[in-house]
Amino acid sequence: MAEMLAKEQDFSSRRINEFSESGLMGEVLAIGKLSERGLNDLAKIRLLALRRGVFFRVLSRVERALIYLAPKVTRNVRSAVLANALNSIARKLLDAMESKFKRQMRQVGVPLAKKISKIAWKWGNKTACEWANDPGFIQYLTITYAGVT
Repeated sequence: MAEMLAKEQDFSSRRINEFSESGLMGEVLAIGKLSERGLNDLAKIRLLALRRGVFFRVLSRVERALIYLAPKVTRNVRSAVLANALNSIARKLLDAMESKFKRQMRQVGVPLAKKISKIAWKWGNKTACEWANDPGFIQYLTITYAGVT
């Protein structure tokens, strides 16, 4: 039972990372339109938010209505205003589902890694530029920073 729960949690965190890194609906929103694929992504985000208990806590009634009705009414959202509203709702859900540690890694670990790698590069370390993007190094810095404060 615990293994199954861990696998589901790993799957959902992988999906959240996938949506976050791709910029959710990517280039489709850049032109102000939302494709059927984007609406499918939005439905997947809604399902993850429901499973994690975030959906009703974070969204207002109007925002929930937009997420429910947009895929039912149309296959492609052509309105730039509606597409931007759906994007901001999805971003709000993704931010609420992000773990506290991942948020700390993004807010604390990444700037520290950039700063340290820049200093090491100035001292002559040729591989220091790679440190800023190394997830293990960022995680290490976040843990040590959390232990200090």
